[in-house]
Amino acid sequence: MELSQLRTLIHVAELGSLSKAADRIGIAQPALSRQIRMLEEELSVRLFTRHGRGMVLTDKGREILEHATRVMTELEEIRATAADLDAPLRGRISIGFPPTVADILSLPLVAAFGKSHPQVELRLVGAYTGHLLDWLHRGEIDVAILYDPNSARSLRSEPLLLEKLFLIGPPDSGLSSERPIPFKDLDGKRILLPSTRHGLRTIVEQCAVEAGIALHIAVEADSYATLKDLVRHGHGWTILPLSPIHDDIEAGRLAAAPLTGPAPVRQLVLSYPADRPVSRLTRFAGETIADIVADQVERKIWPGQLLGRSSLRTV
Repeated sequence: MELSQLRTLIHVAELGSLSKAADRIGIAQPALSRQIRMLEEELSVRLFTRHGRGMVLTDKGREILEHATRVMTELEEIRATAADLDAPLRGRISIGFPPTVADILSLPLVAAFGKSHPQVELRLVGAYTGHLLDWLHRGEIDVAILYDPNSARSLRSEPLLLEKLFLIGPPDSGLSSERPIPFKDLDGKRILLPSTRHGLRTIVEQCAVEAGIALHIAVEADSYATLKDLVRHGHGWTILPLSPIHDDIEAGRLAAAPLTGPAPVRQLVLSYPADRPVSRLTRFAGETIADIVADQVERKIWPGQLLGRSSLRTV
């Protein structure tokens, strides 16, 4: 049994397709098929049920997948234990952020690296969660902050924050952080939101269903800068986290209020690939990000509930 076979098992189980797994890993599909077949022969068990729409784990396959994931996690712990903790950090690291997170984390993260490890070359990548997941799996980025990545078996994730979303209006809207707005009061308002491919849109629409209203989506814009400008000039209202517009609120360019009944929230996690070793440099980046998030929450810049500094868990 080889580690490459376990990695293949993890990716095929998550994607449900040899072709998709081959595209993600960058290995020809026949080679992946052969790895799965050899693993099944060695274990004398069928791991997947094949059908026209892809591959689904058998009951025994699910049990073996759990063990495979633990093996990869333990392997990384062995590498971490053996690492030279006094060696200076050098090299290049790519870190992925959703757009709202990049706006608030980039500056303190670059400052932290410049102070502690100035010889490290940083690459900061801003994109939506779907793109970040793909690049993380492909090895194009080393670590990423993600919003609700669901059950990606090929990732190990540490929960960071349960982030609150706020109603954002123009400066003369009368919104205040001290006066929550019932979600049902959005009925009939011109609402400006990202497109349906964006996770924030899904959360907001679910809240509208719970509140028993139908939102009037007047404008779709995937650029947060565009949403801010439209709201500031009186073209409607939007729903965003407070962190990327904290300076606009302080300067009086925008106004914000919490929503209630229901209150929209979303979870941020710090994610690493489970099928590859995590370097000391990548671990330092993750720990620094968690420290910055905790500091921003403590200073009331980033409203939300910290979810702890637990060890990496497989999600």
